[in-house]
Amino acid sequence: MDTIELEDVQGYIIRAYGNMQFSRFSLLKVNDPVAAKTWINSISNQLTNASIVPKDQLPDTCLNIAFAPAGLNTLGLSQTNINTFSPPFKEGMTTEHRRSLLGDIDSSSPEKWIWGGLNNEPVHLVLLTFGKDENTCLEYYNTLKTGFESHGLEVQKNLDGLSLKDNKEHFGFRDGIAQPNIKGSGRIGPEHNTVNPGEFILGYKNNYKVYPDSPTILEPQGNLNLLAPNPARPGQKDLGKNGSYLIIRQMQQDVEGFWNFMNDCTADKNGTLNQAESVKLASKMVGRWPSGAPLSKFPDKDPGGVSNENDFLYAKDDPKGLKCPFGSHLRRMNPRDNFEMDTPKKSLLLSNRHRLIRRARLYGDPIIGSPTNNKPKGEVGLYFNCFSADISRQFEFLQYTWSNYPKIKQLYSDPDPIIGVVENPEKGQEQQFTLQGDPINKTVKNLKRFVTIRGGAYFFFPSITTIRYICSL
Repeated sequence: MDTIELEDVQGYIIRAYGNMQFSRFSLLKVNDPVAAKTWINSISNQLTNASIVPKDQLPDTCLNIAFAPAGLNTLGLSQTNINTFSPPFKEGMTTEHRRSLLGDIDSSSPEKWIWGGLNNEPVHLVLLTFGKDENTCLEYYNTLKTGFESHGLEVQKNLDGLSLKDNKEHFGFRDGIAQPNIKGSGRIGPEHNTVNPGEFILGYKNNYKVYPDSPTILEPQGNLNLLAPNPARPGQKDLGKNGSYLIIRQMQQDVEGFWNFMNDCTADKNGTLNQAESVKLASKMVGRWPSGAPLSKFPDKDPGGVSNENDFLYAKDDPKGLKCPFGSHLRRMNPRDNFEMDTPKKSLLLSNRHRLIRRARLYGDPIIGSPTNNKPKGEVGLYFNCFSADISRQFEFLQYTWSNYPKIKQLYSDPDPIIGVVENPEKGQEQQFTLQGDPINKTVKNLKRFVTIRGGAYFFFPSITTIRYICSL
């Protein structure tokens, strides 16, 4: 297996920047391509790479950059070369086809987005600035801003993100636990949770044991000496080597609606709030307890504290879904060794071909939701950021086939209760959540949608070498 060239890979793919409590993602427009390339090249040595850093040497800031198709075109990459990128990246997530795949309808329609949508200016690139706290991040950002504004780059919108205590999100659940381990990254874990680097990093073999499609140079331009040969396309230079695709989705969370629904469904017969049952139902829908503890190991109550437990398998611990329901959000997104009627070995093989590396950042009032604490001040939500080498096979497949599609694991009217529910279902369309039971199942009827998409885009997340190549155009 090839060793990953960690010093050339932008760090956010492999490193979660866990000590970076604040971030600013700046959506930038290129007004002067020549000046912009001069500035981007000048900060290329500041970009954070994926090399392993000891905990006592973690930096106070991190910096990465990604490009949308319109940005690559404006910076001088020819349309012929842009055409070698994957179709989802080239077409974007607002086409009619992708709106259908992703379920971006009703209040989540791209016509209503505040950035990246059909009524917004095209995004050119995104500058990702991180800091150990808000002041550190913004001081670093303002230094960068002085440079990029004087070099033909204009801020379209800033997406400010933060991390909450114990890495919880606004509904109140610990997030970011079940990340896949990438072979060759220097980070190890259980074999069943380990994937080949080509699942996330272009230029390496994936879990099919082939090289993923990677953008190449068909029309010579720029300093081609900077680029490596494409191993899957002899004679062509590899634009994607050590890069990836970054998906950003701004997801508004209805914290009050979420907990009111749980409270109403679990109230005692006299209408009294039953906090324990409310938390239990919410946890069944999510697939873990608020602490992060897996239901398959702790089926009855949250053990409390902070859990990073990820070394478990459903076929062994919960084959019938009696602990963690088949339709729960996290079990759907990663069925592990218990997909449909497949054997554990085949299930793992399939599951690990549809993984994502997730990098969520929160925005708005830093509320950690619960049955009694669910009224945030203003809009709250998260920036769902994830990486994949194949947008269609990974991100879009998960959203359409395992989230939005209501027929899964002998369920017939069960969309993903967290991100797959339709806001305005058609007449007669049932949306329910099934709790597997012995001897009979229970169902929660008339699910509500608690997440609204407010913006989004697909980005190319190049290697540091490719960034320098782009600046040579």
